[in-house]
Amino acid sequence: MKLASRIAGAEAAPLEQTLDTRWVMAYSAGLGETEARCYDTASPALPVHPVFPVCCEWQPLQPVRNLPELEPIYPRLVHAQHAITFHRPLRAGETVRTSARIVAALSRAPGAFLVFRCETRGAGGEPVVTSDYGYLYRGVALDGEERKVAEVADPAPFTGTLDPVGEIPVAATAAHVYTECARIFNPIHTDVAYARAAGLPGIILHGTATLALSVSRALQAHDIEWRRVRGVSCRFSGMVPMPSALTLHAGRSGGEIGFETANEKGERVISRGRLLLE
Repeated sequence: MKLASRIAGAEAAPLEQTLDTRWVMAYSAGLGETEARCYDTASPALPVHPVFPVCCEWQPLQPVRNLPELEPIYPRLVHAQHAITFHRPLRAGETVRTSARIVAALSRAPGAFLVFRCETRGAGGEPVVTSDYGYLYRGVALDGEERKVAEVADPAPFTGTLDPVGEIPVAATAAHVYTECARIFNPIHTDVAYARAAGLPGIILHGTATLALSVSRALQAHDIEWRRVRGVSCRFSGMVPMPSALTLHAGRSGGEIGFETANEKGERVISRGRLLLE
């Protein structure tokens, strides 16, 4: 199968959404957060999880993810890497506008690699969050020269030491709960028949759920508040079935925290994880 590289540059109209407090709290609850501050609506600044941007980016992404050129190869899609940059923290209750476009079409050994960029702006048009989704289409050849309409970068490795900091339990119902709380509906995470038809052994946990759980644990281990995070990046290195018991390895060096997440066999399901702090 082939994919024309000219798809780079395709975009969708911005979508306006309100980050209502119920959504923000539900996301925290879906990750099993138990601190009272995550649900204190009397607070002037209800905490917003650093991976919450994936929630308001899901709907704006759909018109681009479902382009006619991509529809036939959709079952071959793998979320391979992710990067979030905060220009300022998101605020519970605010209204934002999020746009999505394909900024790169590259050739990788396993298949065609596309980078989808979401840009979220506040009510005054100011930049709030920029996210890059690295999607690999397995077994698909890129037709034409590689094409980029914006600069993109792979997640940089952490150069410090990573030590085990604790386990992350993943319940058998984790994907169903995350789906509803995040408002991210992809049947490979909740529909066994669909997942098997896509070539998976069964439903798997969302990569962004694994990332969010890892980020929570890494910040907790270093006593860092969510609002201090200015960047999140990682590679998704493996699937997470349910139930599972994951182990987080993390370390801090200056203004960044590095982390990797491993399954019961010691295999990395998240690698090159980095949190940039203010």
